Amino acid sequence: MPVSRRPLFVAAILVGSFLLFLVQPLMARLALPRLGGTPNVWNSAMLVYQALLLGGYAYAHAIGRLPLRRQLVLHLVLLAAAALTLPLTLAEIGTFGAGLEVFWVPALLLASVGPVFFLISAQAPLIQRWYAADPQAGDPYPLYAASNLGSFAGLVSYPLLIEPFLPLDAQSLIWSLGYGAMLVLLALVAWARWDTGARWNTGAQAAAVPAPGADGAMTAGAPITWRRIALWLALAAVPSGLMLSTTTHLTTDIFAMPLLWVIPLGVYLLSFSLAFAENRAPARIVSRAAPYVLLFAGAMAMVSQSIGGVGLLLGAVTLLFVVAVALHARMYETRPEPARLTLFYLVMSAGGALGGLFTALIAPLLFDWVWEHPLLVFAAAALVPVGGLMAWQQRLVSDPARRLLWVLGGVGLALLLAWHLFLATANEAKLIALALFLALAALAVALKFNRLAFLTVFALIMISIGGPGQGRAYAQGERLRSYFGVYTLTELRQLGLRQLTHGTTLHGRQALDPAQRREPTTYYGRSAGVGLVLANAARLFGPGADVGIVGLGAGTLACYRQSDQTYRFYEIDPAVLAFSRAGRFSYLADCAPESETVIGDARIKLEEEPAGQYDVLVVDAFSSDAIPLHLLTREALAAYRRAIRPQGLVVVHISNRFIELEPVLAALARDAGMAAAVRFDNPAGGARLTPSKWVVLSPSPQTLAALTRASGAARWQPLAAPSDTVWSDQYASTLAHFRWNTLIGS
Repeated sequence: MPVSRRPLFVAAILVGSFLLFLVQPLMARLALPRLGGTPNVWNSAMLVYQALLLGGYAYAHAIGRLPLRRQLVLHLVLLAAAALTLPLTLAEIGTFGAGLEVFWVPALLLASVGPVFFLISAQAPLIQRWYAADPQAGDPYPLYAASNLGSFAGLVSYPLLIEPFLPLDAQSLIWSLGYGAMLVLLALVAWARWDTGARWNTGAQAAAVPAPGADGAMTAGAPITWRRIALWLALAAVPSGLMLSTTTHLTTDIFAMPLLWVIPLGVYLLSFSLAFAENRAPARIVSRAAPYVLLFAGAMAMVSQSIGGVGLLLGAVTLLFVVAVALHARMYETRPEPARLTLFYLVMSAGGALGGLFTALIAPLLFDWVWEHPLLVFAAAALVPVGGLMAWQQRLVSDPARRLLWVLGGVGLALLLAWHLFLATANEAKLIALALFLALAALAVALKFNRLAFLTVFALIMISIGGPGQGRAYAQGERLRSYFGVYTLTELRQLGLRQLTHGTTLHGRQALDPAQRREPTTYYGRSAGVGLVLANAARLFGPGADVGIVGLGAGTLACYRQSDQTYRFYEIDPAVLAFSRAGRFSYLADCAPESETVIGDARIKLEEEPAGQYDVLVVDAFSSDAIPLHLLTREALAAYRRAIRPQGLVVVHISNRFIELEPVLAALARDAGMAAAVRFDNPAGGARLTPSKWVVLSPSPQTLAALTRASGAARWQPLAAPSDTVWSDQYASTLAHFRWNTLIGS
């Protein structure tokens, strides 16, 4: 075996990185009953992990000043001490109150997984530094490619191999065993470098592996200036921020589906494996393609409608991958010699944390839409290599005067074409818009020798394609952004309706005509399952029925309330309640002005309140199309059953584009011994009514039978065959219930 023992170091990095990114979805799954499921929860979690990664890299840089043997012993001792916090569990911390989720989510994750994540995150730079301690070992930087392959494997293995087959207790146990295996590997690494440590001092490896200048790296001993550090920060921050903004953009305006949350992170991790690989040819090819991918995929960055389906999804993911490879490769090619390796990774981690901070915390406070996405795409265009003059251009613009004339003329022509593209997009003249877009893209390519001109044309393309849709959104209504997503309030005057959407999902409509504004609409029409239940509540339970409703939306269900009935709403987002209190929707004020609205997670609130409060409990708590797994588990159903009286009803809304939830509810009903039926309603009400699917469950078969008699037995059907497994806080996977044909056909 060669003295470098490279396979051992690669294995240690792979296992550590695998565990590092396996713990992210695992902790999210553990925390789901307390966090809910929205893109911003994922983004907040990612920000925590980036902060811990930064801390780990700072720790690696700090202990790099110690003698090698002391580094090895210190790190192993700390990892052994952190093992005392295993197996992974959720820390017990109090809530910070409604509206403070942006701070509470990070605090919960820091308290739960902080020590082990912090220490494991330090291993990639530490092991590379220890590897480089041997003068014969070779360049340590390509080991970072192995690190990110391990990270990618850990990330994708969770939804594909672990979550579908193992309960959370088993998952946590397996992760703990993996942690033990990692400790063994690190002990072997320490043994492999123990003798080297006797000869090694903190500056000895400075000349060990000079970075070859022909590869684009700085030569050994070259100074690290503040300008160079600023470049590293920018090259790291933009891909990191773009990864999170792509997640928000996809799940807000294209596919509101949590399964997509891991895709941008996985693509981001893979980019490092290509950018830091010893074989530079693939990274160079991708970098050369970056300006062209930006022009075609980045042109859609301002599009705010769910159009294009899979095309936009693939375009956004391809854009992220190409930009991340190009910028990370540029960062790799300016890397310092191995003696300053930990400083390089510290700056890179700081840049990643800055990008995450901007996207996850600052942007939601500044913007009412995901404007950070086009801004980061534009920043990427300012940083990717765009190339110089092509051969034919060199002949045409041989002197500065001609070059300036070429640039000014090209930008002037771009302004003219962009205006016509804007008009064509606004008027949906698709063929004309396509021709104008191609002309502008060709013009941008011709001008890419001048960065400012290229950026100007690129900005004009983005504005011309996305501007009309954004303008309509602001002209027809208003937008509001909260921690839980982007809400758009739209006036559909031609239909006489006001509409509330959350991302791409409709959350309620109300008639603008005062004479009709009490009439229930969308999923809540009188022939919908929930409409049949609430309209017959007095017949089933007598006068003064008590009704609880999880999920306020536009407040539509309030208008089923009769004068002697009590309605109580549960809403996690204060921004949604503001729409009703500010008069944007008048259902609450018109039909149930005395009703109480409880702000907070409904499951937690119901578990804290007295049992047997309600005759009917309606669960309608989807966040865009996100599946609130913690509201559809055995434990959640137990909370609902506890909240209703022995003869009561639980009514669950399961309309969803991507996940087939009926077998899930059937399995839950069978497991709980509750009678159940489903109502699929496909009304002919035009824009005012939409198809819906509602499941009703009851501990009393007699109550369910009375409901079907009262509302029409033909309207209710038995549930589909139950799924093989029952969702619980310990086990739940959407993969088996995903409608792949919906995704492909979108």
